[in-house]
Amino acid sequence: MLKSLLSRLMTPQPQPLSTDEVRVALAALLVRVARADGAYDTSEIARIEQILANRYELAPADATALRLQAENLEADAPDMHRFTQAIKEGVPYDERLGVIKALWQVVLADGVREAEEDALLRLLSSLLGVSDRDSALARQSVADNG
Repeated sequence: MLKSLLSRLMTPQPQPLSTDEVRVALAALLVRVARADGAYDTSEIARIEQILANRYELAPADATALRLQAENLEADAPDMHRFTQAIKEGVPYDERLGVIKALWQVVLADGVREAEEDALLRLLSSLLGVSDRDSALARQSVADNG
């Protein structure tokens, strides 16, 4: 599935993704953000799995399996532009705002907010069509709620 998904995303005019493919694309974004500062630690991995389990009502083992798929996809993907494009086209704004909130949860999971992570979140917010204001409000909400 991952090779097929990656090749579909890399075509000049990618087709809309299935629900399962959107899940993997979102999970790959979470992994990319977690790896942005060069440290991919257990707190970030746990937060990614928690987000995936809650968002998609997955058992812990299924959330782990999805994260592992996403790690492989993220490692093979040259950039995140196609993932964000597919998510933007297939997910309503309110849900994309939820994606940004989930990304902020991963950034803040290790208790350290790095400049690389901030820059990546600004880029991803823009690519997902989420306003800077809404992204900042999502960050604040995550920070306030731990």
